[in-house]
Amino acid sequence: MFGLGIPEFLIILAILLIIFGAKKLPEIGKGLGKGIKNFKKSLKEEEKESEHQSD
Repeated sequence: MFGLGIPEFLIILAILLIIFGAKKLPEIGKGLGKGIKNFKKSLKEEEKESEHQSD
């Protein structure tokens, strides 16, 4: 995981809690998850389009 160990991960998590607060973190995670899902979906659609064009 990018060369991060547990101590580094906990420090990053603590900093995020301080900056955004406990109430905002689930919203940020949900938005990030949706963004990743849409990105993967667009890659699959692009792959299908390129397969159809090459036929």
